[in-house]
Amino acid sequence: MATAHCSVLLALFSAALLVSTHVEARAFFVFGDSLVDVGNNNYLATTARADAPPYGIDYPTRRATGRFSNGFNIPDLISQNLGQSEAPLPYLSPALNGARLLNGANFASAGVGVLNDTGVQFVNIIRIGQQIQYFLQYQQRVSSLLGPYQTQALVNQALVLITLGGNDFVNNYYLVPFSARSRQFSIQNYVPYVISEYRKVLLRLYEVGARRVLVTGTGPLGCVPAELAQRSRTGECAQDLQQAAGLFNPQLTDMLMSLNSEVGGNVFISANTQLSHYDFISNPQAFGFVTSKVACCGQGPFNGIGLCTPLSNLCPNRDIYAFWDPFHPSERANRIIVQNIMTGSSEYMNPMNLSTILALDSQT
Repeated sequence: MATAHCSVLLALFSAALLVSTHVEARAFFVFGDSLVDVGNNNYLATTARADAPPYGIDYPTRRATGRFSNGFNIPDLISQNLGQSEAPLPYLSPALNGARLLNGANFASAGVGVLNDTGVQFVNIIRIGQQIQYFLQYQQRVSSLLGPYQTQALVNQALVLITLGGNDFVNNYYLVPFSARSRQFSIQNYVPYVISEYRKVLLRLYEVGARRVLVTGTGPLGCVPAELAQRSRTGECAQDLQQAAGLFNPQLTDMLMSLNSEVGGNVFISANTQLSHYDFISNPQAFGFVTSKVACCGQGPFNGIGLCTPLSNLCPNRDIYAFWDPFHPSERANRIIVQNIMTGSSEYMNPMNLSTILALDSQT
């Protein structure tokens, strides 16, 4: 019994010491879909998983981790820029405990959208409302280590990344012809509806303590290999999905600026990932890619049919492909996107880039 008591005291002391000595490496929390999932879906009975080869072929361990990438994804690369020794673990991972909790947590789950009916075909995924519930549960767990005051400080000072919206089009409105949502809404009315629901999500994040929230837009949805395979003969982007992204992203930025006015500060930062993607989609050679139309891993036209599996076509050099699989950028493309998040002009980052945020926050 005394040994158990000593263990608890030691854990508390270690956690407190970590907080006091690692102030600069702020906590990092991630919400969203497969672009930012680092393995939560590995613990769920769902088809939306990336836990088998060749996923992870270029990750340091050379093993599939649940990231929809050949290597690092966007949260990994942002985490490195924050100076963290490791990216926040999936919230469902048994390894996320003790001092590792202080690094933050990743709640993202492949297949989810802003709307609860998005991704229903994947069955067991962590919808955004449940991701926020897990965030509250996380805060309770940390509070038992540090107490409520230091937990609130850790959360308020953290960086939050949220990536949602693409699936509300790809895996909902445009999933099948005459989908339920496309019968309910024209695309011109659907986009404002999704934006209004997203606003509620972001306000809820603010209510539960988030004070620096990086919000990414969708990429050029009609230009990914999966859509080219289904909707294109000569490699031209699918116009209906491009129209959707063209409507969604400016309205998202406007909504974020409106939210900032409401809460009285630059809490929400808009990342124009559509423009970042489009830079290398429109001119892949300028970024060292041989193609932005064909996925490295896949099958069928543009390697865009089905999933990336051990039986798929696999390119020998992932660095020269903008897309790793039919939907997701390669690690090298993710590096370009994160570079724009870190240092991009106001065209990419509104009202400021992440380097500016980190410099400002280090002075307070």
